[in-house]
Amino acid sequence: MNLFQLIPELRQKLFGRFWNPMLVTVIAGVLSALYFGVTGTFWAVTGEFTRLAGHGMEWLGIDPHKLTYIEQIMHLEGSPVDRIDGWVVIGMFLGALLSALLAGQFKLRLPKQKRRLVQGFAGGIIAGFGARLAMGCNLASFFTGIPQFSFHAWLFMLGMAIGTWIGVKLVLHPLLLGKPKLEKAAPGARSMVSTTPKVQPWVGLAVLVIAVVFIILEFAAGNAKLALAGLFGVAFGLLIQRGQICFTSTFRDLWVTGRATMAKALSMGIIAATLCTSVIISLGVPQKMMWASPGALIGGLLFGVGIVIAGGCETGWMYRAMEGQLQYVVVGIGNIAGAGLLAWGWDHWSLYAKLVEGSPKYNLVTEWGWAGAILSTVGLMIAFYMFASAWEKRVRYKAAQKSQTVLMKAGVARKELV
Repeated sequence: MNLFQLIPELRQKLFGRFWNPMLVTVIAGVLSALYFGVTGTFWAVTGEFTRLAGHGMEWLGIDPHKLTYIEQIMHLEGSPVDRIDGWVVIGMFLGALLSALLAGQFKLRLPKQKRRLVQGFAGGIIAGFGARLAMGCNLASFFTGIPQFSFHAWLFMLGMAIGTWIGVKLVLHPLLLGKPKLEKAAPGARSMVSTTPKVQPWVGLAVLVIAVVFIILEFAAGNAKLALAGLFGVAFGLLIQRGQICFTSTFRDLWVTGRATMAKALSMGIIAATLCTSVIISLGVPQKMMWASPGALIGGLLFGVGIVIAGGCETGWMYRAMEGQLQYVVVGIGNIAGAGLLAWGWDHWSLYAKLVEGSPKYNLVTEWGWAGAILSTVGLMIAFYMFASAWEKRVRYKAAQKSQTVLMKAGVARKELV
């Protein structure tokens, strides 16, 4: 068997279907801990989006260095290729694009209802604003924030859960829901690889080569941390696309259909990240603590509302944009705009003074000890897993009861007609 025969078979096995979300989130949790150990920072994206907003301000003739949030918290210096966060974001885009191309799933498309673009942009602004108010999105203030033992992530999680519930109520309102457009499915629409253009996998391999070359060049230039950040970013991007990891669908599925697959997967992923991150911290890598403030709770709530309205969280819109769904490019632009708006309001609307100032950076390890911190964090995730499972059963039971009632009424109606 030659190389040209081996590659298609290997691609079919690896990219012929989506990967198990439980496995993907556990791998992502372990990798996020390793990323923290190697770079000294956590897997996050909206901090870099805020810096991009700062660059945008510069293009518009506004000096971002006069804004406390951008200058003192985000430390705007250089360009994305000079920053660890910049490299992990670039890597995530490349990894998600690579995955989509190898699976033959890339296709440029716009939503049928063009107002979804406006909805996506508005939701992106709300989510970006909320994420930075809480000092992180679904990554830094949830998936990687909880394993850091920072109590602000618990507040964010609560706010996000409430916010997504509110967001679901909003998007199901007739004004936002709109009229559905029904179309016939194309023949073989369920197939993922066999019906797609054969050129895509080769373009994907070209993307892989380009990513590897850039990473090698950074290593050669002595920028090992930047190169490793790019490498981790590619891995993260590939994982989120293959596992379709979107925190919006996690909570939206719970509230709408009761489906708990992604919620349970994320809880296991966070447990894996917590156990691995605790080892990294014990080896001397400083934790990343954020303010356990009203801003964390309110920011989480706004973020939850925003991601449901937009139709995707930070990981969700990133991989969907790389699949060619242009609606999510608009969501990303909204995210950057929202982050910039928060940076402006930090000073000009006194958001720091009103919602953050005076709040502690509550470290569970310091307050409760290692045993208390680990047990409480793992316990929180087990409780989340059990809640998701119970909620799923409850919704299914109610749906079954409703179906049974409808069938009984239909039976009675038929007897009356006879």
